[in-house]
Parts: sequence; structure tokens; C-alpha cells
Amino acid sequence: MFIALQNAVASDRTILVLGDSLSAAHGLRPEQGWVALLIGRLRAQGYGYQVINASVSGETTTGGLARLPRELRLTQPGILILELGANDGLRGLPVNLTRQHLAEMIRLGKAAGAKVLLVGILIPPNYGPRYTRQFADIYPDLARRLHTALVPFLLKGVALDPHLMQEDGLHPNARGEPLVLNTVWPYLEPMLKKSTQGGRP
Repeated sequence: MFIALQNAVASDRTILVLGDSLSAAHGLRPEQGWVALLIGRLRAQGYGYQVINASVSGETTTGGLARLPRELRLTQPGILILELGANDGLRGLPVNLTRQHLAEMIRLGKAAGAKVLLVGILIPPNYGPRYTRQFADIYPDLARRLHTALVPFLLKGVALDPHLMQEDGLHPNARGEPLVLNTVWPYLEPMLKKSTQGGRP
């Protein structure tokens, strides 16, 4: 289902997903994750896009920033979906550092000619309400300041429902993943262009 980076063809009809375990189908078969489901929806609706999932479980914004320049060079995407920060928050890393890394990744994506869709994350209140609030503010602040499209919260309607989450309480299960895609889709769809090739990627 996923296109290897070394085999990707540079195209403005390429979507690069740079994320962590929430986009890497952690604990599931790859085809059950929301990114794989996105591939199916794009094809079904006649969008001629290839999707490259460069998500890595456990990834922080530090690691994402280090990997992004190479992946942008290889894929030259028309759209960059940036879903990182959860692991920073779970580890209690400085909020300003996370914000700085995400801002730089947004700038790199735009400089490479990609439209950027920033995906917001909320974290459990492990480090107290002040840290949790400051972390949550990162995403809308960056979207506003850098004029970037924003998914307010990736796990909206999923995170607090045990029937939709894996036992770890952090990752959606196979029932929850389609709802995750439904959360992303209204923000992604306006960025897409219809295929002139009959929907073939």
C-alpha cells in the first residue's frame, strides 16, 4: 500500500505524511491505518495522488526535522501533512523547542513548494495543566502565524472512547482509524486537485 521513498516519483500530486506512531498504524496492520485508508479514498474519489508515508513510531519533532530535508528532496511533494509533537509532549520536552521545530518544518515544506497541513495533537495532563495548555496552544498559534492549514485535533471523537482505542489508551484501534481519516479529510480535501487521468495515481 505504501510507496517506498526511493521509488517515489517527484510530483505535485504527491502527498508526504511525516508523522509518528499515530500515522504509522502502530499496533495494527499497515492497511488499517488512516494513511492507508486515505490512499483508498483518494482513488475512489478520482484524485490522482500518490501517498508516501514517512511516519516512524516514536518520532519526535527533533527526528522529524532531521529527516524532512532529505524526504522533501526525494519526493518533492505537492502536499506535506505534518503530524508530529505527541512524543515531545509525552516526554515533557520544552514547549518552545517543539514549537521551534514544527515552525522550521513548516517553513521547509513551503520553501520546497508544498502546501502544508499541520495536524494538532493534545496530550494527557501528566505534566500538569500549565504544560498541557501550553502544548495544546502550539498548533493553532503556528497555523495562525505561519498561515498554515490546521487539523485542530487528530483524535477528535476517538481519544476518549475506549471502544475506538487500543489498550494503551494512546493509539486508535482498527475501528477508530476510519474516524481519524474523517477528521483529517475536510481539511485536506480543499488542498487537492482532481486528476485528469481518470483517478489513476
